[in-house]
Amino acid sequence: MALRNAVMAALLEGEASGWDLAKGFDSSVANFWTATPQQLYRELERMEREGLVAARVVQQERRPNKRLFSLTEAGYAALRDYTAAAPARPTVIRDELLVKVQSADVGDIEGVRAAVETQLEWSTAKLARYERGRAKLLDGRTEEEYFARARRVGPYLTLLRGIAFERENLQWCETALRVLRQRGAGTGAGPGGGHGDRVEASGHRR
Repeated sequence: MALRNAVMAALLEGEASGWDLAKGFDSSVANFWTATPQQLYRELERMEREGLVAARVVQQERRPNKRLFSLTEAGYAALRDYTAAAPARPTVIRDELLVKVQSADVGDIEGVRAAVETQLEWSTAKLARYERGRAKLLDGRTEEEYFARARRVGPYLTLLRGIAFERENLQWCETALRVLRQRGAGTGAGPGGGHGDRVEASGHRR
């Protein structure tokens, strides 16, 4: 998926500056798409040249003037075409942490544990942020009331996906840490771990 599709989806909330979009990506869109502020600014410039977004300048006192971007009719049409296109390809995972965990039996278990603990802290913070976003969207309503009356349900559904993902991350991290602690407490936990069988290139165990 191109970054511009995520930008156009974010602009469905209304006009926004590049800074607003960067903040929004970090707090909401980040649960399914990431981008740096520099990438967002460059993409907005390209989209403006192509007529997908329009910008207006807002005069500010004591601050630099800012540009607010909004979708054009061409932008709405491009988003409709995007949603009508072929189904999205399944997500492909490239996770460096899992490569480390896969190698834990012949590596530094303490180092791997530290990496998992970092993920645990990160996911805990993200889940708390997502839950705050969920409470803000619901604004005292039940989910049933929200789905029945809200102007848009897409942001809430994507937020639910982010919440489920981070909850699963936490569950996995806790399991991984428990197992790694047990392995690290065993004897002979040097290279090869001293635990279980090693599989040679031939596929035979020894």
